[in-house]
Amino acid sequence: MKTSETTRPTLSSLPVGKRAEEGTPHNLFTVIGLDDSPSPYLSPSVKALIDQGCVFSGGVRHHDIVAPLLPAGAKWIDITVPLDQVFAIYAGHPHIIVFASGDPIFFGFANTIRRRLPDAEIRLYPSFNSLQTLAHRLVMPYDDMRTISLTGRPWHEFDRALIERTPKMGILTDREHTPATIASRMLDYGYNDYTMYIGEHLGHPTKELIRRMTLEEAAAETFEYPNCLILTTGDGLQSVNGGILSPRFFGIPDEAFELLDGRARMITKAPIRLLTLSALELNRRTSFWDIGFCTGSVSIEARLQFPHLHVTSFEIRPEGKRLMEINSRRFGTPGITTVIGDFLETDTAIYPCPDAVFIGGHGGRLKEIISRVRHKLLPGARIVFNSVSEESKTHFIEAANESGLCFLGGTRVAINEYNPIEILVASAPDSPYL
Repeated sequence: MKTSETTRPTLSSLPVGKRAEEGTPHNLFTVIGLDDSPSPYLSPSVKALIDQGCVFSGGVRHHDIVAPLLPAGAKWIDITVPLDQVFAIYAGHPHIIVFASGDPIFFGFANTIRRRLPDAEIRLYPSFNSLQTLAHRLVMPYDDMRTISLTGRPWHEFDRALIERTPKMGILTDREHTPATIASRMLDYGYNDYTMYIGEHLGHPTKELIRRMTLEEAAAETFEYPNCLILTTGDGLQSVNGGILSPRFFGIPDEAFELLDGRARMITKAPIRLLTLSALELNRRTSFWDIGFCTGSVSIEARLQFPHLHVTSFEIRPEGKRLMEINSRRFGTPGITTVIGDFLETDTAIYPCPDAVFIGGHGGRLKEIISRVRHKLLPGARIVFNSVSEESKTHFIEAANESGLCFLGGTRVAINEYNPIEILVASAPDSPYL
């Protein structure tokens, strides 16, 4: 496979990186993309750059590939974490030739250079990225493919794509997020109607391997690294199981949940649940805390309707852990962070600060919970509490005022034979409604 070469335009029109002001010291990075071949094709102009270079950098695997091509006396800088140390070494060199995987601006190291050194000049000589190569091998169009990187990243964007029923995904893996662990996660949450295509050692003349598997097969298999994968289902891309993903619920039926000791009253009913999420305005929030989640119905509905959200759910009852595990798997909502224990004694510093909070249970300590939450709220955050009595409504309004929140009002709702509920809303300062 030939490496495509990007010739450098004039400095004033350079699309990658930024030109430093005249007279300001800055680095020049030449970033060369490689596939997994031990003898990659490099154009004559790229070979000339290498021959003229003095300082080179890349990962251990890249060094193994290009070591025979480096000029005598060349200095090599390993790219390892922490990157602060790497960039501290870079600062002492005006020009560095960096070797990276595939297309260095596709979830690649060129992006890291841009973030850390916005005034650096960057020359790119990319190869195909691994997902492009896999699609080429499969003769599979990829213009409609959603790309997700799990390389050194959490599950959140992958989980979001699953919940949104994305029909075609290209996944960049690492040694923790392997094809097997990805397949197992999908099966755990009911996303079994996908076909997985795995490419290992793409570009290597003898090690390259392309496999098509069911998720059950992939979950039981081992794979050599580096690898990447493509997942397909529905929309004319028939899966191995012949299935197409079922639609998402909009208002999960109450009876579908696993309940706390079978008690139907210990769940926020579907109409109240949807009104609560509307009052929280979750479509424009990023981090949601559900305090006193019990069955997990509000957390799960929030995750299902707003997959972009980071959901952190707190419950004092130990049984809550089992209920969340059962119900989140039942309704296909991976990625909910579950915290068991007394909220007032929980170290919340390790969780993302919320811009939306629902208090579903308070154990008679509503004011204390609001006071503690107040110090964690992002500007303009909303708190919603569903009151079942005038006393609890008064406590919420008093606590909101004492904590410097703005009480925005409430909506009174009655369902069947259940007592009326008032959905109360308060907002933190800097809200557009203040």
